[in-house]
Amino acid sequence: MNIIYLHGLDSKLSPEKKSVLEQFGNVYAPDVNYYEDRDAIQTILDYYPNLEIDAVIGSSMGGFAGYHVANALDKPALLFNPAVKKRSVHQNIPSLNSFNRLKQIVIGQVDEVVIPRDTLEFLLEDFNPVTDLRLHLVPGLGHNIPVEFFKEEVSSFFANTCFNRKINNQV
Repeated sequence: MNIIYLHGLDSKLSPEKKSVLEQFGNVYAPDVNYYEDRDAIQTILDYYPNLEIDAVIGSSMGGFAGYHVANALDKPALLFNPAVKKRSVHQNIPSLNSFNRLKQIVIGQVDEVVIPRDTLEFLLEDFNPVTDLRLHLVPGLGHNIPVEFFKEEVSSFFANTCFNRKINNQV
């Protein structure tokens, strides 16, 4: 299984979180410069032209990009505090025929960087009745995602997708 992880605006994938993801498959974490590349979503889509991506995971600005990348690829997505409505850096969203079957979205209720209400408003505006949308509103969670919490959400995400059957059949 191939997992793409999209980091936030001023962050990278930590070794601890990469280790969590590697339990489920091969991890690809492109270094995205959201500041200089206004077409970062298209750049991500073009980055691995011969690789079959199975799942998209992203956080903050990477959650925003992951939302659109997952739609374009028709792949399930796990998004942590995605900056889907407002961002401090402008990004072009490519016009793509998109559909997505599963989005698991984690929203920290005390996030002061990506305002929870903005994310919920965006999801209502972009509502698609065929999407399996799973929201996890977490009291006390801010913008940063602790490793143990990340591990729980990633495990839950893969347990809720068809990949769980693939993993169990391979063991």
